[in-house]
Amino acid sequence: MRALAAEDAKVDRTVWAMDDVGYGHAVYQLQFGGFDYALVAVSTDLPADMRTDRVIATAWDTTYVLFDGVPTKAEIDRIVAAAPHQEASRFTQRDLVLSRANKSVRLFDHVTSCLREGRQPDPNLVRSTGYLMRTTAVYGNGKFGIADRGRIADRAGMSGPFAAEMLTVWLIRGFTHDLAEHVGRGTLERQTKRYLGIGNSTGLGMAPFLVTHPILLDAWMQVRETAIARVRAIQLLDTDQITQIYELATRAADHLVEWNVPDTIAADRINTLRREWPQVTTMMTPALMTGTQPLDTLISASSKWSIDTQELLAAMLLEPFGDLIDGLTDCMATSLMPQIDPVMSCADLADMIKRDWDWACATDYTNPDNCAQFWYVSEEKLEPRLGDRHAEDGADLESPLDIARQVQGLAKTLIEQDGNVAAFLAAHPEHRAAVKRVQTLGIHPYAEIRDNLIGKDCLPIDMLRCKLSFFGAAKFDPKSDRWTRITLAQGAPLWDELNDADDWWLPVSKL
Repeated sequence: MRALAAEDAKVDRTVWAMDDVGYGHAVYQLQFGGFDYALVAVSTDLPADMRTDRVIATAWDTTYVLFDGVPTKAEIDRIVAAAPHQEASRFTQRDLVLSRANKSVRLFDHVTSCLREGRQPDPNLVRSTGYLMRTTAVYGNGKFGIADRGRIADRAGMSGPFAAEMLTVWLIRGFTHDLAEHVGRGTLERQTKRYLGIGNSTGLGMAPFLVTHPILLDAWMQVRETAIARVRAIQLLDTDQITQIYELATRAADHLVEWNVPDTIAADRINTLRREWPQVTTMMTPALMTGTQPLDTLISASSKWSIDTQELLAAMLLEPFGDLIDGLTDCMATSLMPQIDPVMSCADLADMIKRDWDWACATDYTNPDNCAQFWYVSEEKLEPRLGDRHAEDGADLESPLDIARQVQGLAKTLIEQDGNVAAFLAAHPEHRAAVKRVQTLGIHPYAEIRDNLIGKDCLPIDMLRCKLSFFGAAKFDPKSDRWTRITLAQGAPLWDELNDADDWWLPVSKL
């Protein structure tokens, strides 16, 4: 958003070929970082019995392609024909992102009905949902034949991880506003549109990414921890900064009131946040806030509260200090790949395991509970899945996400080994992947999820939430321990509001 604002980017709707009930296609064009991009959006009639957020779906209300350049009529026609079939179609290197979304039927129908009657939608219904549609996939990076990331990795504004995907999400959100107004034959109030983000349903497919990109995970966490460290080191706050923190604390409290989910575990965590947040704000006395290193004092004191409260406080205290931390985002992309150091001695490798992997080596993998699950890739959808090792077939096709168990096996084999890693792997090539993980963590301290990912107690939703939080996801609404709904771009600037791109953290309804 800040990069778009800095360029004073303009989004133009160049094609609007929709019938009265909202079926057809549209094209949105913008220039960003010296390159042209276009979102081609396709809206189709989806029977109620085919509407599902699950990856097994074969049809959707709307489908999208982010196109590289200015599409000709022939290119638009190609995308309009291909996009509704998603992975069953063929795409080109000009297609950067492939996506699909389903309507939140209750709110979409309510909004369009209200507009047709000349009135605005019920604020309570808008607040309870927060979006007109939710995406069920936003594919990039070469999946299903679309462009590899390398095509745009060096472009201004698009070099960050998932930048193209998040641009697509923001454009889709604007299309949902346009579609509702078209079907409703009316105009939504600006504050309503600002509050309506874009929903998303995310499942297991996202979880293995964090495991298979350890150096990227480390980069993200290094940026986050560095940002927090810089803020904690601030010696004195000025009056404007103190005022902004107070305003953000109030906004966070209001946001928590609007965050309601049916899942009992998540609801309990939200209730804990609501109960503890007043204790946080009570600490922010004028004496503390005008004293020395007040933010370090607050973060240090937060250890007595829940993890959720600690994280909320840390996130809030980053907001007023963009001049201090925004530049760190340039470090969130990395070209580094895990490498094996063949000349390292076996003794040094063993010492690394003792230092960094005690959590893995202490686990008893002969206990059925500690190896109860296995990860695999479904043949039909090419998506990650999680199976029950003791009740289901397929463990022979297991994906190698059992990192902790692999490292424990390496540690046992290393006992009393001499020589270097090259000689060790020549004799024991089955440990190559584990050696790479150990050496990577030795250099990149945040590269590893320190959990037994095949254990009975492993909850994939924790990995989903970790990754989604870096995308600015809010209003987490778990539907099981394997998939969740979220809201993206809620409160984000509309296309003509990019001058207000810097402060929309944890939006609250002004309806």
